Amino acid sequence: MKKEAQSTSDARALIFGEVLFDAFAGGVEVLGGAPFNVAWHLQGLGMQPLFVSRIGDDERGARVLRAMQDWGMDTRGLQRDDECPTGLVRIDIRDGQPVFDILPAQAYDHIDSSYALRAAFSSAIDVIYHGTLALRSAVSRTTLHTLRARLDTRVYVDLNLRSPWWSESDVNEALFGATWVKLNDEELGLIAEGLGIGDEQQARALCKRFGIQSLVVTRGSNGAFIRTADRIAQGDATCVDKLVDTVGAGDAFATVALIGFTRGWPAEQTLARALDFAAWICGVRGATVADVDRYALFREAWGLDVEC
Repeated sequence: MKKEAQSTSDARALIFGEVLFDAFAGGVEVLGGAPFNVAWHLQGLGMQPLFVSRIGDDERGARVLRAMQDWGMDTRGLQRDDECPTGLVRIDIRDGQPVFDILPAQAYDHIDSSYALRAAFSSAIDVIYHGTLALRSAVSRTTLHTLRARLDTRVYVDLNLRSPWWSESDVNEALFGATWVKLNDEELGLIAEGLGIGDEQQARALCKRFGIQSLVVTRGSNGAFIRTADRIAQGDATCVDKLVDTVGAGDAFATVALIGFTRGWPAEQTLARALDFAAWICGVRGATVADVDRYALFREAWGLDVEC
């Protein structure tokens, strides 16, 4: 039994996983990695997360640390590796969609459990967020399992199935004990097929099998839905005025869904706000934006500056 939520004013999310640079054609590099993107957005929206990851002792690692400090993020969970480099992913945009070349043996594959626990126990953690890319390595996977067991709190799993860096067994293990899960419609089909679940009621079947409280499924231009054991809520995609790229749109959506779940927003409201935020990210290059004023607009519109 997971512990009950703390009061909203005390709630703090631990964001676990990769930080890396998205390297676009032409030499442009943008900070990325789904967990880092979520932590960045949470900070911009006033949530002050604890980000647990690992960087190399290199120039890119120094840029990660500097960016986090400039953004006001807590760096106690950021480890340094003197052997493996800071994460790098090469990205090509084809027909408006990102194609990823995820490099192996990166620093985030070696997140140390003792340092992670020390950082985690320095704060009152209300929820653990993690994806699946960091689970490709035994070291980081063990650290995550240790955090989930020792903290015994609510868990938000954001599936990011990047071939060949995932396995059915790792995904199943991550889903058991998850409070909330977010994935896209293609990933839903892959997971359901592996479990022998037919097309009908796939989301409901996953909720029942793994004990998931809410399952969020994004569907690109078709919007998104939230499935619980007894109901489904639908949300229509927000129009993007000028599409730049879709890199990080799912992470932006996941961020706002996390806030909605932990704050108890109605499902329809959570979907609408998450889809609006994801549409904004589609209008900029890359997945993170150092735009304090724009985040302030979202905070004000959603009442995030008001103590609950």
